[in-house]
Amino acid sequence: MANDNTTKPTKYIFVTGGVASSLGKGIIAASLARLLQARGYSVTNQKLDPYINVDPGTLNPYEHGECYVTEDGAETDLDLGHYERFTSIPTSQANNVTTGRIYQTVINKERRGDYLGKTVQVIPHITDEIKRRIQLLGSKKQYDIIITEIGGTVGDIESLPYIEAVRQLRYSLGYQNTAIIHLTLIPYMSASGELKTKPTQHSVKALLENGLQPDILVLRTEKHITEEIKRKVALFCNVDQNAVMESIDVPTIYEVPLKMHEQHLDEVTLAKLNLPTVQEPDLKDWIEFVKRVKNPKTVINIALVGKYTELPDAYKSISESFIHAGATNHVKAKVHYINSELLDERNIDEKLQGMSGILVAPGFGFRGVEGKILAAKFAREKKIPFLGICLGMQCAVIEFARNVLGYADANSAEMSNTTKHPVIDLMEEQKGIQDKGGTMRLGAYPCQLTPGSKVQQAYGTEHISERHRHRYEFNNEFLNEFAAKGMKPVGINPDSNLVEAVELEDHPWFVGVQFHPEYKSTVLYPHPLFVAFVKAAIEQSEQSEKQ
Repeated sequence: MANDNTTKPTKYIFVTGGVASSLGKGIIAASLARLLQARGYSVTNQKLDPYINVDPGTLNPYEHGECYVTEDGAETDLDLGHYERFTSIPTSQANNVTTGRIYQTVINKERRGDYLGKTVQVIPHITDEIKRRIQLLGSKKQYDIIITEIGGTVGDIESLPYIEAVRQLRYSLGYQNTAIIHLTLIPYMSASGELKTKPTQHSVKALLENGLQPDILVLRTEKHITEEIKRKVALFCNVDQNAVMESIDVPTIYEVPLKMHEQHLDEVTLAKLNLPTVQEPDLKDWIEFVKRVKNPKTVINIALVGKYTELPDAYKSISESFIHAGATNHVKAKVHYINSELLDERNIDEKLQGMSGILVAPGFGFRGVEGKILAAKFAREKKIPFLGICLGMQCAVIEFARNVLGYADANSAEMSNTTKHPVIDLMEEQKGIQDKGGTMRLGAYPCQLTPGSKVQQAYGTEHISERHRHRYEFNNEFLNEFAAKGMKPVGINPDSNLVEAVELEDHPWFVGVQFHPEYKSTVLYPHPLFVAFVKAAIEQSEQSEKQ
């Protein structure tokens, strides 16, 4: 149902949140996109973030969770990962907008004299730039519907310019071309055994004070909401009762689109936008996927070794990739988060005992690196399936250099400037760069795979494209020595000759990749490397049971 802008203007849906943060606006936005997509509409998602950082690239994962990378090299909010995993539609720089980027653009215009001496203010200059960014997606590519999630909570000072920009857009675009979905919390008071609607009423009131009337309310709850509560919320918040939806805790986030469809969220939304609902959504593959996730034939244990393990959101795309690959293999890949800072020779046997696969996670800096190197050694010597991603691959290379090639001081130039064997070194184009933000090798790059290698067999093709986020690389000066001892370069960038993937010859499944395969795994298209890794882990688990 491709959009013809001459007769059908792009419709806009805005998803706001109230009462508390982290209620799942991104999941609701992604779920609605999937439902509308299943009905034949062309849809894309967008995230507006109210923080002043230009992008999350320089944020510690403990601050903001994972930094997600798009095909065109944008460092973005992790919600864009949800959008892609649910819809299988690649996002771009235009899909994530921050207050920092908005102000940076406006200030640059002011410095150039674009405003002709006028006083630059939040209204209209900041709000105009927000509106321009929201509509940029519609101008770049034709979509029937654009779903824009506004980060933060209604009432936050930093969110006010976004709320005002939406108010202005509703007026200029026409109310029949826009819809507002407001996600709030209905808390359960265990002392009285009641669900309380007052926080939602206050949240909607705050939205109304800023000139926005929600069309649909999604009520986040841990207990089922009665029809009486829905009637009460509808009455006091000025919405139709059929537009009050329940979002209750479910075993897997991938069940949310099905729960929302049961309550007719897609139909109600289309009605608000004056769009037809003639085509029933095709959710057959999605239902089958959820069934596999909820009913695995067996469970395998995977160790994820990293330094941000106290916050699983720091590795969100990796954990979701294991869900996709597990469902493909009819198993649950149970991920055990192992803090690499606390991993040493004394406890590694205990920490990694019973693991059918070991993944060493990406990251930056020297903290926790020695633990990652130990984990790579453990996987290599014990013949346990191994996947190293970005820094994880680099740790496997360092470990091999130290313990197989005999270079005891081998290291990455990132971790040591005195090593005589920098088997991982700074990329040539990175030398001399001072700024941290947005200066790495970012986005999709091509890779040529060695025929017959485990990586090539996993992909089923010799030519791939994967996303990157790194400054350091395999040092090709040592390439022949590694290959001679059994660590083979099996993925090479055809333009720069950079090593993108390595694997061990004498090992059931030991792979390291410089790129980030987790960014491209989706529900309907699980990433082949994760699928192959989980399959190898299943075989490892079966062998262990026989012994």
